[in-house]
Amino acid sequence: MTALAHVPHLPTKPLVGHTLDFLRDPYGLHQRSRAQLGAVYKVNLLGAWRVTLGGADALEFILGDTSGLFSSYNGWDMLHGLFPGGLMLRDGADHRTHRRIMQTAFRKPALDAYRVSMEAALEQLLHAWPLNQPFAFFPAIKRLTLQMGAQVFMGLPLDDPRSAPLNAAFAAEVAASIAPIRRPLPGTAMRRGLNARRYLIETFAAMIPERKANPGPDFFSQMCVAEDEDGRGWTPEEITDHFNFLMMAAHDTTASSLTKVAWALATYPEWQEAVRAEVDALGAGRLDDAALARLEVTDRVFREALRLLPPLAFIPRRATRAFDWQGHSFPAGTQVSALPGLVQIDPAHWTAPDRFDPDRFAPGRHEDRSHKYAWAPFGGGAHKCIGLHFATLQVKLFTALLMRRSRLSLASDRPVTWARVPIAQPKGGLPVVLHGR
Repeated sequence: MTALAHVPHLPTKPLVGHTLDFLRDPYGLHQRSRAQLGAVYKVNLLGAWRVTLGGADALEFILGDTSGLFSSYNGWDMLHGLFPGGLMLRDGADHRTHRRIMQTAFRKPALDAYRVSMEAALEQLLHAWPLNQPFAFFPAIKRLTLQMGAQVFMGLPLDDPRSAPLNAAFAAEVAASIAPIRRPLPGTAMRRGLNARRYLIETFAAMIPERKANPGPDFFSQMCVAEDEDGRGWTPEEITDHFNFLMMAAHDTTASSLTKVAWALATYPEWQEAVRAEVDALGAGRLDDAALARLEVTDRVFREALRLLPPLAFIPRRATRAFDWQGHSFPAGTQVSALPGLVQIDPAHWTAPDRFDPDRFAPGRHEDRSHKYAWAPFGGGAHKCIGLHFATLQVKLFTALLMRRSRLSLASDRPVTWARVPIAQPKGGLPVVLHGR
């Protein structure tokens, strides 16, 4: 604390610092801090002081780091016990090596296979959704993405009985990642999260021998046989660690992203009609690459939804050595937060930033190009999300198939509010109604 005494902060509460304020309203905490203290301040979260550097330039400085100044592994210290070995929790040459291997599972032939599998799964799963009666969209999409993920990522049948315990285990891991009590005491979220990790690792490990011998088109098989250009693959421990993290990240961020798009379509019916019109223009054929590329309005709606509600609004790093920023000096070991969520609503880069306006991404405006990091919902630099193209593919497929089948409306006049951490999700589950076409 002495080394950071010169960095201002808002008043803290005993024992918990700013943690409860952050969990209750993370944007509000940071907006108050910046308004009162300026672009450089600190907050106390989960027992540690974290320095915040505000603005798009700071985002580029932190995420675009090429000199090894900021460690992702040490920034995500709250995940070490739950997701050790995940790609996001690696740095430097080790991260580059593992990313090169994983990249083989995201190349175009693999994405084409995933797309075919996802389209068939989505058609079947969406057919089971109720028409003309209210239901909570967020839990429904979480179930759907897990069922679809079990097929696309793991090669399991859609009705596989393991889906329910897998979903519960992923949820327990995520809850443990932000639990205020960091020790696995009996009855705590951390204990439940670590037990869930053990179950998941054992489940994945049991699948490896068969997938190495008879790999299929699913993502897990591709990870089991993946190699870099030098022929280096992964050990069984590395496969399970990577897959555990990837499944959690893909499942939660995809469910969150699809929910944001659904919220946008239901809340702004004029944009839903524009999306439906371009989907109808595709005809009834398969949604191949050429068809999905024509969904330009859908893409803008998706980008605007992620601008307002990014998957990760706050990205932590830890300094590996001393550094200076805007007249402030910081020692090695300083925990630093990057804030893409707040940059994406900064009036310095966005016209009327609180307004839902997908045309800000249209040709002739391109407000996202006002700064390299004005729009960064997938992060940036060496750790930019490896699955961003897969995520966009999945969102376009889902939206097109949903619009072919139904219209979407909100089931309540009550304003939709959002929990921002650990991953954005609507409070109350987003009650909606699907109206058959």
